[in-house]
Amino acid sequence: MKQCPRCGKSYVDEHLNFCLDDGELLMQLADETRSNPFDDSPPTVMMNDPRATNPTNWQQPQASQPPIMWQDQSNLQPQFNNPGFSQSKDQTLPTISLVLGILAFFMVCCYGGVWLGLPAAIVGFLGMKNADNDPSRYSGRGLAIGGMVLGVVTFLASMVFLFLGLIAR
Repeated sequence: MKQCPRCGKSYVDEHLNFCLDDGELLMQLADETRSNPFDDSPPTVMMNDPRATNPTNWQQPQASQPPIMWQDQSNLQPQFNNPGFSQSKDQTLPTISLVLGILAFFMVCCYGGVWLGLPAAIVGFLGMKNADNDPSRYSGRGLAIGGMVLGVVTFLASMVFLFLGLIAR
């Protein structure tokens, strides 16, 4: 049997943990033995009283506060420099360098390294310098290095082919 410590009402139901009148945690009476002595289930935790909120009467409008009226927003200008709109960094020179380096690599047998490899190396060097000097405005350092390496390798390979072609005559 369980009893409510607040109102003193007794309950026979073993599975009932709270008083049906006031919600207080029921206490097991001392003279009664438990039906299952091996029951190790944790006791039911009683929560604090519910939070008191301010009552609001939604039926009657308050006379002290006038309703908010819609305002004309036609004079607002769009903001393009806020953090929501970020501009991408310039990668033009590194991209051109990489494209020239790839074209020079495929045309190395036709002495394309001389005409495409040398400009790829120069433009790649300029793109890398831009990315190093002003990283807030320029990017693409990896593209510039790739174009520079391809340009130098194809330029040197074309020079070797040119030298071997002159010796073979």
